Order: sequence, then C-alpha cells, then structure tokens
Amino acid sequence: MSDSPVLDTLPDAGSVCRGIQRLFARNDVWLLPEMPLRNGRRADLMGLDPKGRIIIVEVKVQRGDLLGDGKWPDYLDFCDRFYWGLPPHLDRAVLDGEDYRPDCCGIVVADGYDGEIVRPAPLQPLAAARRKTEVERIARASLRRAAVGADPHCAPWGNSE
Repeated sequence: MSDSPVLDTLPDAGSVCRGIQRLFARNDVWLLPEMPLRNGRRADLMGLDPKGRIIIVEVKVQRGDLLGDGKWPDYLDFCDRFYWGLPPHLDRAVLDGEDYRPDCCGIVVADGYDGEIVRPAPLQPLAAARRKTEVERIARASLRRAAVGADPHCAPWGNSE
C-alpha cells in the first residue's frame, strides 16, 4: 500500500481491461480476456468485431512493462487489428517510436469505467484460412468458458484453450 492517495487510485490491469471491454462492447466488439494463442503467447484481450475481424489488445499499466515487452509483435499474426491498452496516467509517447510500429498499432486509454480510442488501429487483414481458424478458437473458448461458468464440474474436460 502506498502513502500517496494518487498512486492508490491508479487503475490496475483488470480495471483497464474492464474499461476497454465496455468501450468495445458499446461498438458491438466482444472481447475475451486471457486468450491463449497457438504460438504459446496469451493475448490480454482478444475478440471479434461485427464483421468477424479479430482484435487483440495488449494491456500495459506500468512503464517498465511497456518498455520491456519485446514479445508483442508475436500477436500480429493472430489479429486484423492490434491495440495497446493503457491507463490514462501512463506516458504513451514511446508508442510513437519506430520499435512500436505505430503504422499498425492503435492505442486505447481506459480506466475501470470506460475507455477511448486515441489512435485507431489500421486494418491488417489476416489470410482467410488463418481468420477462420482463429474465429473458431475464440468461439470454442467462449463456449467452454460459458459452460464451465454454468457448471464448474465441466472444467476438467476439453481444456483446449
């Protein structure tokens, strides 16, 4: 616990994810948290827009975590749009640098209540076969999570997430 009231109220990753999910849901984009990818990585948020395009949001709430993340390009092969999700207090200037490929990455700023797209993510269309595979994976993960939520006894079965 910090002695500073400001630091005590800064959004954590869960709060930032909630604000991003609310923003996207209002626009009929549905996101799943903690979605495993076939390359062994795990997307903080991954989902589908109304046209079936895949969105990934990588959430960072600490400057050190943002600067030290060298794995983020591994996500680009699994989405049509990629966003960085940040809390309002985090300096996002580094995301304008060439290493963070602003030409293909959007930015969403969010807290626990809401979010705002401050830089739209350009469309980088996946190959149709890749999109089909990933949409099916998202659908299966969603269905499994709903089934286990309704009946926890199903948890040990079919864990292919």
